[in-house]
Formats: sequence, C-alpha cells, structure tokens
Amino acid sequence: MAGTGKATAALRLGVNIDHVATLRNARGGAHPDPVRAALLAQEAGADGITAHLREDRRHIRDDDIARLMAALRVPLNFEMAATPEMQAIALKHRPHAVCLVPERREERTTEGGLEVAADAERLRDFIAPLAEAGARVSLFVAPEEPQIEAAAEIGAAVVELHTGSYCDLHAAGRDAARDAELRRLYTAAVLAQQLGLEVHAGHGLGFDTVGPIAAMPEVVELNIGHFLMGEAVLVGLGPAIAEMRRQMQAARA
Repeated sequence: MAGTGKATAALRLGVNIDHVATLRNARGGAHPDPVRAALLAQEAGADGITAHLREDRRHIRDDDIARLMAALRVPLNFEMAATPEMQAIALKHRPHAVCLVPERREERTTEGGLEVAADAERLRDFIAPLAEAGARVSLFVAPEEPQIEAAAEIGAAVVELHTGSYCDLHAAGRDAARDAELRRLYTAAVLAQQLGLEVHAGHGLGFDTVGPIAAMPEVVELNIGHFLMGEAVLVGLGPAIAEMRRQMQAARA
C-alpha cells in the first residue's frame, strides 16, 4: 500500500501482560507475577507495557496496577472500560496513557471497537479529567470513518485500530476479505493522522500478521499481548519480543 508521503515515524512495541495474570489467577497464588513479566519485557526492549483492569478482575488486579506504576521505567498503558470506577482508579494512579475499550463480562477477549460516534457527549466528559491529569487518552476503535472522526472531535489524543477482524480473516484463509480489511485499516490510519490523532493498532497480531500493519507509516505503536505470552511459554519472553521487533522493523524498512 502506498504511503502518504510523510516521513515514517519510529514504530513502538507495547507488550500486554494480561495473560501472565490469567495464568496466575488460574491457580490462585502469586505466580507467575505479571509485574515480573513486565520488567522482563522492559529489559527485552518493549517500549511500553499494557494492562487491562477489567470490571470482573479476571486477570489484572488492582494491586498489579499499583505495582506496575511503581516498578516500570517505560510507560504504562492502562486499558479500561469507560466507567466511573475505572476513571477513579486511573485518576488515582495517573498512568502515562489510558486506552478506553468496550467491555462485556461474557466475552473472552475484547470483541470489537468502542462505539464513540453514538456516545460522543458522554465520552467527551469522561475523558476530559483524564487528559487534565496528564494521561494520553486513546480510544480502541474499529477502522470506521465515523468512529475516527468522533474520536478527534471529542478530544482524544490517540486511536488504536482494532486489527482482530484482519487477523481472523487471515487465520481462516479468506485472502480477498483479509486484503479488503487491510485496506480499511490503512484508510482509517490515514484519516486518523490527517485529523491530528496518533495512530496505534493491535489485537490478535502475531508473526504471520504483523508485517502489513507494521508497514503502514501512519501507525506508530503496536500493542501485542496474547501471542507474545503464548510464544514466551515455548521460547521465552525475551526471544519472543526480539523476534517480534525484528519482524516489525523489517516490515517498516
């Protein structure tokens, strides 16, 4: 896909450590510790750490957020639903970034993008105190023009484009539909950049899908978790992150 003619920004890697906490919570003890995993990811070259504090605390817990804030040298991207409880927690800890995501208790993972256009006034009021507290507010959205335009209008700093549909189509071998979804993602990234939004992307990305997303010059950060944690079980977290960075950089070049 052709670029916009603008200089290609450096591409950052955010590592989501939620599923280290999933494994810990399956046994109910203290191990493996997601904070230790975050520190290992930091040492392996992660540019930031992402953690999603869900309403039901199914993986990351409140004390994990406090410990991450105390331990990390790289920025923490705090994923959360747009609820008063989560807003209060974010305002207490003041992470570098807050990413608002849709959340349903029955879902296994985040299934779609945030509905910004239909909820613009509430979200405008919701994100204002977070931005005033110094957090970069990101909205996790589908690659749809109305959602991106609404994100810019209500004062978000960042949009994170949901790459899950692209990854699912790739896994299903539906090449034509996958390529159409890639074009949607690219069009959305260009629009977001034109509207002054920083562009991130994530969800479902792995070694076989990261390249086309990393090659988009408008995208400046990828947030990847489940795949890296799965690879870490087999090869170690450091090698998994190193290989992901290598593939990202190769695609960017």
